[in-house]
Amino acid sequence: MSQNWYHSQSWYAPLVSEETETTATAAPAADHASEKTQRKNEKKGLTPGRIAGLVIILLLVIVGTSLACWRVGGEQTETIPILPNERSEMPDNPADFFEQFYEEIESSSVNVNVPVLQERPAMTIELQETPEEELTLQELYEKCAPAIVSISAYEGESVGYNWGSGVVIREDGVILTNTHVLEDSDRAVVTFDDGSEYEAKLIGADSISDIALLKIEATGLTAVKLGESATLRVGDRVAAIGNPLGEEFRNTLTDGIISAIERGMTYHGRSMTLLQTNTAINEGNSGGALFNLYGQVIGITNMKMMSSYSSIEGIGFAIPSATVCGVVNALMRDGEVKGRPAIGITVGAIPDNAKEKYSLPKGLYVTDVSDGSDAKEKGIKPGDIITAVDGVEVCTTEEISRIKDALQVGDTMTMTVWRDGETMEITISLVDTNDVYS
Repeated sequence: MSQNWYHSQSWYAPLVSEETETTATAAPAADHASEKTQRKNEKKGLTPGRIAGLVIILLLVIVGTSLACWRVGGEQTETIPILPNERSEMPDNPADFFEQFYEEIESSSVNVNVPVLQERPAMTIELQETPEEELTLQELYEKCAPAIVSISAYEGESVGYNWGSGVVIREDGVILTNTHVLEDSDRAVVTFDDGSEYEAKLIGADSISDIALLKIEATGLTAVKLGESATLRVGDRVAAIGNPLGEEFRNTLTDGIISAIERGMTYHGRSMTLLQTNTAINEGNSGGALFNLYGQVIGITNMKMMSSYSSIEGIGFAIPSATVCGVVNALMRDGEVKGRPAIGITVGAIPDNAKEKYSLPKGLYVTDVSDGSDAKEKGIKPGDIITAVDGVEVCTTEEISRIKDALQVGDTMTMTVWRDGETMEITISLVDTNDVYS
């Protein structure tokens, strides 16, 4: 079964114009009206005909909303690719099908225009050993909450602004957050729980790992320590502190467990390996911290599972501290992450009904080939299907990423490519990620 009825989305909650706020505050009234309607239906009873009519209307609403893509006050909602079922009419041309199916896949880097800090502070961070004694949730909050900040990212003269979270990782004002919180922004303001505000400058931002570093002029701040995410096990208890849904809910604490380790996720055409948790996280938690019960940051919350078709609860994700540590040190040293290999193609899985309809092989459908990549130079193009890499069959983005990540910039990969009924071998060289995505 296809997973197109849901999608993963990273998030932040921008505060928008008064008109949007009015719409938001109308929600409780709508809930109340729904309750009244339910009571009315309970009194009158719903006939089979009415039920059938409601089902048809609901299906129409679902299809209509799934085709929508809109931006409200700076917040982008992604379209869910529509997978035609067996009774739907599929286009005769496979290119038309995949153009619709992968309509919203993106591979471009995030644009951040926050003023850059001219002289990066000399700093490296290390993962800390796990202490012997756990903290209570009350002790954890008292110790760690002062290190969690709110981040408001502004774009030009627009009314709205992106709202997210951040984590102080050094006492003199180095702040860790998600890159997507700063997307398209020209300035960023860091706000502490006591209401004090600081203009921030950018140390560096990496769109692939979704990690960014800011610097404010402050001293004597409470800073967090990073723990070992590699030692985590499914079932370990964790807690998140962040700023969901805007200023009113700053420094909210929630708790849960680690639900999965090394969960492969794809966002904007990029593969990420994340921690999965059932800890409640919502819009605005992006860039906040996921703690173990020793008060150490073992992840940076950045993504959750969402659906336009049904309610999804308790499936959130965080960037592991092991990944965070390496990216932070690279950003502090160079302002970017160097030496990370890239193929320069964006690929997606092929649904079973498309394989049957168009007689396609198993593999990954190429939706885009980046300028500056050897893949483009060697002739790989959108519409190709990658069936194997170095002789190993691939059907998921995680499989091709694992092969790539074991290599270095300049190494070669031999890709088995299916095109218009013919199979060919194309050897390409891996390039630096910054050469194709910067």
